[in-house]
Amino acid sequence: MDVAVQVQRNPVADEVSALVAVVRPILAGLLFGLKADVADEVGGKESVKLKMMPRMVRPGDGDLGICFEYAVHNAMLTGDGDVLERVDTALSRLCGVSGAQLGSILFAVEKSGSQSLINTNADLITTQSVLMSGVRGQPVKLGRHIGGISRAFRSREARERLPTSIAGVWKADLFLGKTDSDRWVGTSVRSNRLMLEGAHGLRIGIVPASETGTDAPYKDEGKNLAVCPLPYEGAFMETFYKGWELVQIFLAADAQLPAPNALPRAPARQVARMLAERREAPVVELIDTLAAVAQPELLYTEDERANVVLQRGDQMVMDIVIAPEARKT
Repeated sequence: MDVAVQVQRNPVADEVSALVAVVRPILAGLLFGLKADVADEVGGKESVKLKMMPRMVRPGDGDLGICFEYAVHNAMLTGDGDVLERVDTALSRLCGVSGAQLGSILFAVEKSGSQSLINTNADLITTQSVLMSGVRGQPVKLGRHIGGISRAFRSREARERLPTSIAGVWKADLFLGKTDSDRWVGTSVRSNRLMLEGAHGLRIGIVPASETGTDAPYKDEGKNLAVCPLPYEGAFMETFYKGWELVQIFLAADAQLPAPNALPRAPARQVARMLAERREAPVVELIDTLAAVAQPELLYTEDERANVVLQRGDQMVMDIVIAPEARKT
């Protein structure tokens, strides 16, 4: 995975751009959540057109969670200030991770367990990359164990071979860290804060902020996690749920522009119109195309980019970009 260090230079230009930015990872999450045998009927996930999604997606309890993971990861890559600020606080103050350049590695496994979605890159996970477990002793090297962590999701035997200090890190959704210090921590992302659980090797838990609680990161001693709540009103969680609602209504309308009363707000209708005009496009191409529309001129970025690699065993099946191309202003 190519990861860029991105700095937010301008406020979000408009709600349409913000919605597009969050709709992209939501579409990616729904696409990758398709069962492999279903997608193979049309040539694989890279061939699934947007107009086919209403017929292929079967709503499940895990869909929202998968899309939330992708959205949080993409927010890290695209420099969302609401997310970066809280993650940086959790890493630096609560987990003792030094450095200035934030990084995010997506580590997720398809619901069927038959395929894995792993972001890997030799420039990001190096021989010196350290996975900080939060327990005393010599930290483990992430590069040495990343293969075993992936296998542990599906195999109890593989779990038993992991070092005790990171025995539960296979439950991670992301690895967050600082690229300049090459220090990383296992991170659990939960759309339902009540489902957040601790495990050996997990250091951070990302959840929606409670309406009655603080949105500042805090240490949960019982779970041994630095909990990082993401804010609602006028911030990341509000935009995410607006995007989730938009996509669900759009798919319920058979990937056509929904009736005005279904999406009465002008920004949401504009994004739905953009999707409807591209319903013949493969979803992977659509995600890439919409990158140019998502929060334009928001970031200053170096010349790297971020992508998601779909693997079947040791064979790479798909490699698509889910982060916007860099713009320097």
